[in-house]
Amino acid sequence: MQHERIAENVYFFQSSLYAQVTAGVVAGPDMAVVIDTLALPEETLQLRRFIDRELRVPVRYVINTHYHADHSWGNCFFPEAQIIAHQRCYDMLKTRGIPSLEAEKRENSSLRDVEIVLPHFSLETGEMTLQVGKKALNIFPLPGHSADSIAVLVEEDRILFSGDTFMAVPTLMDGDIDDTIASLKKIPKMSLENLVPGHGEIVLRGEIEGAVKSNINYLTEIRKVVRKAARRRYPLDLLETVQIEDCGKSRVLIAGLAEQLHRSNLIALFRQEYGKNPEGSELVYETR
Repeated sequence: MQHERIAENVYFFQSSLYAQVTAGVVAGPDMAVVIDTLALPEETLQLRRFIDRELRVPVRYVINTHYHADHSWGNCFFPEAQIIAHQRCYDMLKTRGIPSLEAEKRENSSLRDVEIVLPHFSLETGEMTLQVGKKALNIFPLPGHSADSIAVLVEEDRILFSGDTFMAVPTLMDGDIDDTIASLKKIPKMSLENLVPGHGEIVLRGEIEGAVKSNINYLTEIRKVVRKAARRRYPLDLLETVQIEDCGKSRVLIAGLAEQLHRSNLIALFRQEYGKNPEGSELVYETR
């Protein structure tokens, strides 16, 4: 796991094992706040040891930017902490997270000690402010990647932990393209020094506007592709030929998962726009 200090008492952690997923820590004189947990127990435990040994303050709160496993299943490793999330995160962890974890445990022994911990505090439409020493954490909805997505702004340092609504390649499998674009358009207006995505590297002040524009352009392009495919008898035949580079992104992003995410985006967006999966001819199935 990689980690670095972004600002005084603000830290960034990135998984070396799973999709460059990120987490954050903001520390004060008498407590720390964790922003998301990591995908694998061993890395979340590494994060906890860093706080115990280096920062030497208890973790009072864990903020889940959304309910997906790689951001929330590590809640249980901070047993003294209160969990903060969107109300929908609570609902989705309860209805989807618990059965998903039980199924995963049957296949993956490393998850044997993991338990779903549901949020203790939730927000739905408004904002919440958490004071950590001299720093104010503004917690607010930033939907797009999922309906329960929230973000955390460290006001004094102008650092935004965006969750997965901003990442090098936007993902729509559990989200909404219009919500994503609307949320992305808000980010350049925040006068940020650093943008911490849910996956990938920190984006610096001079790069933020371009990175956001790149994501909006990508989403615009895949919408054009999906609408063009919808005019064909077999839409999947066209969707299978459109690679991520054709839509302005590189396949090496997010630890090489970008092309896989792109393919899923095309299918998910077609389903969202037309209420069904794209149909393919016999040829497209034979060549898989």
